Amino acid sequence: MTLLALLAALPCLVWTQGVEGAATLKAAGVPRLCAPPALAEAWRAAGFSVLPLDAAELAAREKATAPRLRVRADRASATRSPWVYANGWQFRRDPAGRYSYELPAGKAALAAAEAFAYGVDAALVIDPADVPELGRMQAFLAQLPPSDLAEVADLGVVDDGSDGVAEVLNLLSRRNLLYGIVKGPSAPFPVTVQLGTKEYPVEDVSDPSEFALKVRRRLGDERRSLRIFGSEVVIARLTGDAARLRLHLLNYGGSDIEGLRVRVRGSYPTAQAQVSGQGGVTVTDHVVAGGATEFTLPRLTVYGVVDLSASR
Repeated sequence: MTLLALLAALPCLVWTQGVEGAATLKAAGVPRLCAPPALAEAWRAAGFSVLPLDAAELAAREKATAPRLRVRADRASATRSPWVYANGWQFRRDPAGRYSYELPAGKAALAAAEAFAYGVDAALVIDPADVPELGRMQAFLAQLPPSDLAEVADLGVVDDGSDGVAEVLNLLSRRNLLYGIVKGPSAPFPVTVQLGTKEYPVEDVSDPSEFALKVRRRLGDERRSLRIFGSEVVIARLTGDAARLRLHLLNYGGSDIEGLRVRVRGSYPTAQAQVSGQGGVTVTDHVVAGGATEFTLPRLTVYGVVDLSASR
């Protein structure tokens, strides 16, 4: 893949100011913009990858939620459990959609990483103070090796387009229960969730923790392709096959996570990890045994990618 194609895959910064601000954006490391069509050629001449985008086109895009974390009283217990606002379920539901974010201060890097991890077309309206942070994230994303591996899924979800199913997809994503969206229960999965059936009544969704736990129990942890230990604020996307995996790790918690333990199903003795703000890192306690692979990522910032291989 050419550098131009790599840049075109990045979420873009919505920038309506004139090209006289090019030096500021270059100093911040921003390589890709969404600019008014009348200014697109001028920005390209200044050395940027540009998507022409006017105000009407921006308004017509599907709105993504600003990614963030809220701690709330868990409905299933007296403990307090973090509630993650994330868009992966929405991107999975419509991967060809065109999205936009309107982001408060401090969320530009996470939003860019989230959109990139799911491979969607996203335009980011950000707080101007976050331009350097976004530039660093865009630069990190641009140097990652391209990957076109298929989604890994352990269970199916029948999607009828309803808000209820949207909440199911959201719940499963937040619990890192990997699903494929299917048309009916005949799909080749050991568990298929179809809301509104006797097995999965609509009212069950009113208790998010209990609903997700029911699905997890029916699937069984031994059949899960991915497990994340020690964090409730990391959401993962896993793609690959028996030969290769790519694991995307998004940290919604607002602070770095030390010693994140990961388990994937399958034998993958080779692991290469890259983490935003750190570059290439070495995973620790890498163990392949019993048809599974476990390792620890020493520190996860906003976003990390781990490429696993069955060959040494």
